[in-house]
Amino acid sequence: MEKTIKIPEGVEASFEKLKLKVKGKLGEVERDFYNRGTANIIKIEKIGEEIKISSKKDNKKEKALIGTTVAHINNLFKGVISGYKYELKIVYVHFPLSVKKENNEIVVSNFLGQKGDKKMKIPENVKIEIKKQDITVSGIEKELVGQTAADLEKLTKVCKKDRRRFQDGLFLIKKAIPSE
Repeated sequence: MEKTIKIPEGVEASFEKLKLKVKGKLGEVERDFYNRGTANIIKIEKIGEEIKISSKKDNKKEKALIGTTVAHINNLFKGVISGYKYELKIVYVHFPLSVKKENNEIVVSNFLGQKGDKKMKIPENVKIEIKKQDITVSGIEKELVGQTAADLEKLTKVCKKDRRRFQDGLFLIKKAIPSE
């Protein structure tokens, strides 16, 4: 079984030893497709302006691996062309929650009246903008941007309290929107 992906215009791709480097107008991303379990099963190669993913057999596991690899490569292309954006909302009912960006960290203060601040480091290649009650997380790597948005949401997770009454926190409202 084999699938080919055409490299979009304005995108440069280089491939060596199961590492794919993709360069576009928004930046450069590198992804290592090496996995001890999959290295012997699928073969990835660049032929001209296409990337070919193939396998020797045609069974269920190999079809799934090829499909996953194709999806990851397409996400890399979309990321360097248009980027990804996640949107979160700051919601508070009981105590006024404040979210600030200091240096390379996000600081959440006064969450449910707590004295201590909750902090999270911002990964490289991820931009976070805070405007009043809205937080925008953007970048060119879909997995990294999505994980950062999820970590922000998890930072203000309410534990040992009734979620119907304590509705304070940061909540994801839009995900994986191609930014323009």
